[in-house]
Parts: sequence; structure tokens; C-alpha cells
Amino acid sequence: MAEIKYEVKESLGILSVSAKGWTKELRSISWNNREPKYDIREWAPEDEMMGKGVTLSKEDLKKLKEILMNMDLE
Repeated sequence: MAEIKYEVKESLGILSVSAKGWTKELRSISWNNREPKYDIREWAPEDEMMGKGVTLSKEDLKKLKEILMNMDLE
């Protein structure tokens, strides 16, 4: 299996923190030296490990924002 390279370009915000200290975050990440995308996933303390996540283009993120703005989250 090929090695996956990534570079965190920017940490945009923490959504939650687990009891074990893992943080669920929105970050801008370049995967395999490609243009950065937006990424939501869990990270271990000190970023030594990561969980499964979802990667979004700018267009995906805009659509998600639109959907969230139209939801009744009360």
C-alpha cells in the first residue's frame, strides 16, 4: 500500500474533545502534495494518530454551510 503524505496547512477549529483527549477538528490539509482541502476528523493528542474523516472541497463546504443555515437546530 502506498504511503499517504499530508501537510496540515491550517487548523480552523475544534468541534469537540473526547475523554481520551482526541479532538474532532476542521483543518485545511494538503494530501499527497495536492491543493489543500477542508477536512473533518479526529486527531490524537500531539497529532501522532488520526481517525477516519471526511474531506471536502471548497464547493462542498459552501453547500454544507447552506444546508446547515437552513436547518432548525433548536
